[in-house]
Amino acid sequence: MKYKDEKYEKAEKGSLKVLPKTVLLILLCGLSFYLGGLYYGKNKLQVNNVAKAGSSLDVDNSPQVKSVSFSECSSDYQDYTPCTDPRKWKKYGTHRLTFMERHCPPVFDRKQCLVPPPNGYKPPIRWPKSKNECWYRNVPYDWINKQKSNQHWLKKEGEKFIFPGGGTMFPNGVSAYVDLMQDLIPEMKDGTIRTAIDTGCGVASWGGDLLDRGILTVSLAPRDNHEAQVQFALERGIPAILGIISTQRLPFPSNSFDMAHCSRCLIPWTEFGGVYLLEIHRILRPGGFWVLSGPPVNYENRWKGWDTTVEEQRSNYEKLQDLLSSMCFKLYAKKDDIAVWQKSPDNMCYNKLSNDPDAYPPKCDDSLEPDSAWYTPLRPCVVVPSPKLKKTDLESTPKWPERLHSTPERISDVPGGNGGLFKRDDSKWKTRAKHYKKLLPAVGSDKIRNVMDMNTAYGGLAAALVDDPLWVMNVVSSYAANTLPVVFDRGLIGTYHDWCEAFSTYPRTYDLLHVDGLFTSENQRCEMKYVMLEMDRILRPNGYAIIRESSYFADTIASVAKELRWSCRKEKTESESESEKLLICQKKLWYSSNATSETK
Repeated sequence: MKYKDEKYEKAEKGSLKVLPKTVLLILLCGLSFYLGGLYYGKNKLQVNNVAKAGSSLDVDNSPQVKSVSFSECSSDYQDYTPCTDPRKWKKYGTHRLTFMERHCPPVFDRKQCLVPPPNGYKPPIRWPKSKNECWYRNVPYDWINKQKSNQHWLKKEGEKFIFPGGGTMFPNGVSAYVDLMQDLIPEMKDGTIRTAIDTGCGVASWGGDLLDRGILTVSLAPRDNHEAQVQFALERGIPAILGIISTQRLPFPSNSFDMAHCSRCLIPWTEFGGVYLLEIHRILRPGGFWVLSGPPVNYENRWKGWDTTVEEQRSNYEKLQDLLSSMCFKLYAKKDDIAVWQKSPDNMCYNKLSNDPDAYPPKCDDSLEPDSAWYTPLRPCVVVPSPKLKKTDLESTPKWPERLHSTPERISDVPGGNGGLFKRDDSKWKTRAKHYKKLLPAVGSDKIRNVMDMNTAYGGLAAALVDDPLWVMNVVSSYAANTLPVVFDRGLIGTYHDWCEAFSTYPRTYDLLHVDGLFTSENQRCEMKYVMLEMDRILRPNGYAIIRESSYFADTIASVAKELRWSCRKEKTESESESEKLLICQKKLWYSSNATSETK
């Protein structure tokens, strides 16, 4: 106190008031800096020694985080799908098959190991040969071969599965089946119909045949213990995703697909208030088509083979027709085993629905966002297309391929979106794709077939690569701006996803993964090591990853990639920006060294 008395006895009162405030401010700043450091450290990977992958990977400016290492999963995890894991099914209810929906493990139960390939795994057969055959050891399941042999889904010949193109409703071949469908729906021939979804897809022969006709199909089926339908589809090089219409919406925006198809998919369309068919209605574009073959279509001639009575099947057909009419579908065409309904292309029918208080199913209220589709419950109500959209119906949408580069009407629904921005983005990705091909000549060759753009905006990369022998699954973050409707309006396909969780696919299903600033945008929510483990799970051995990231994260990503047994090299972007770098990585083919070890 003596020092204070001598030093400050002449200080003015105003100065005495300033001092405590100054000290308090310094203390608060220090505390804020300390807490910020704790929070930042908690959300980042920790790396001590960054290995050099490719050209000089410098660690001076990368996050300072601990080193990581990954053991091998045991061989019984070779087909591990974390969010649709049959080992966990008993924990969930059987009502409406909810156990087959996504149920992701909590953080403490996540696997931190590398999923091994099956013994005898070989690099997949290349497209287009892969559409008709695949290696047996890559998808070593005989159930379909044994149970569906009379329907010619597939057959085992030596070391391969052969796909003759049969199915439950087309045992003599899918091409003749689609030929009949085209006769009923001429819009399949002239570019009007570009995108489709196949619910209960089998081995995706329908989607595979449509590829040759310029129609891009998402084949959808649930995870199962024996059939591995989606795994077969992707091994063949045909777009597919794990999913089931149960209690939650499918991960697609409203008014997306030009056509939907069910070939004896065994979905009880008229049960539970018609919610399954209402979901098909939601994702179909106005003027789009729903195609059904199998019960109860053509019940007059087929009922004896369905272990039922003609009266029961007639009743089922009438219920289906009434339900479809109540949600503004009209019967468009019908012949033999195929019936086609068309969703109303305008709002005249829906206006009548709004004015009828006794209508069932009722019109959804305005509080239910039509595009909300990530863990969103199904509701027994009709999602009415927005009357402000004048050019989203199928007839008004430009035909393929003109629609690919036409500015979609729904770009205006994206914050800051407009035609000029869309055109600039389109041009930007043409330049980037050209640069990628210089750095990775495999892009555009038969070495790369299944591609995923892990965080796209408008599908620009997919559009730039549209003439190459590949297809792209465009993923839009469930936490990002809703740009997925724009992707579908362009005639491309995609899905919503949250990269803090595992993707709805089997291991070893993609040849190329593309990342554009994903770790920069999601690093505060998702832990990097889990995102990269998931990338490793779904990437095929010898597959590639193109990672475009800020220079801040590039070296840390490369160090984790090394622990995944990837080889990476750093490259400059097309603009040679110092703030952004490219990592060109390749996953190595390896086999389990301890097939009986327990997963850690």
